[in-house]
Amino acid sequence: MAQHKGWVEVASVPGQGTTFKILLPAATKEIAEPAEAENKVPLRGRETILLVEDETSLRVSLARNLRRLGYRVLEADHGPAAIAVWQEHSGQVDLLFSDMIMPEGLTGLDLAERFQAEKPGLKVVISSGYHDEFAGPAKSAARGFMFLQKPHHLLELSQTIRNCLDQE
Repeated sequence: MAQHKGWVEVASVPGQGTTFKILLPAATKEIAEPAEAENKVPLRGRETILLVEDETSLRVSLARNLRRLGYRVLEADHGPAAIAVWQEHSGQVDLLFSDMIMPEGLTGLDLAERFQAEKPGLKVVISSGYHDEFAGPAKSAARGFMFLQKPHHLLELSQTIRNCLDQE
């Protein structure tokens, strides 16, 4: 809540119940209408993606969606596991898709920098559910990586992956 500069007020009266008020600041910029997605189809590919995500259900869902889009997917649930997969398959990996914040002491940015040191042309997408100031587009873009805010939808996922792979 603090990262959004909001707060919670709680009032409780014995025998009558409890009231919670969640207070968030008003938006400071106009919210754009969502783009029409009716005629858009997910973009496909055949490249190999190293997917690093510590939340099992999300990793399984992402891997399934990426495979449906035609990609070969190698999975890891944290940084050290990703390093082990990388050591075995680095020559085949075209894109690293990594959660930003993970257990075991390595972030998505740590992995991206380590792998790009070995393979300079490696494409990177960093994903996070945290607010921009912690892991967002600015930190990713400053390093030449793309960023995808969680939760992501299939169309947005496919477009981000394809755009990243196709950029020079």
